[in-house]
Amino acid sequence: GITIDIALWKFETARYYVTIIDAPGHRDFIKNMITGTSQADCAVLIVAAGTGEFEAGISKNGQTREHALLAFTLGVKQLIVGVNKMDSTEPPYSESRFEEIKKEVSSYIKKIGYNPAAVPFVPIS
Repeated sequence: GITIDIALWKFETARYYVTIIDAPGHRDFIKNMITGTSQADCAVLIVAAGTGEFEAGISKNGQTREHALLAFTLGVKQLIVGVNKMDSTEPPYSESRFEEIKKEVSSYIKKIGYNPAAVPFVPIS
């Protein structure tokens, strides 16, 4: 589904107060995404692994690039990349597809200021 407004969840650990902000990823709701991101210490960038979906997101005007750049510009220095829809790769859960996505995203986030060696990439579905 599409997130339109910002959703918040709060909880505590022994060491931290955590607030999870689910900000919209859809282009029509970019102002809401900026509002949520500007409050964050860490961003989780969700990247679709499906053929065509990843390529659209990482393209010159793609949302993957836009969201990573906005996060860095808004002061979010910690980044985690979730590579989503790994079950829809060919073959499902393709390690080579995951590595291809990791390489391309790492190259881009390095250009905008993140240290890719400090950014965890997590395959998810």
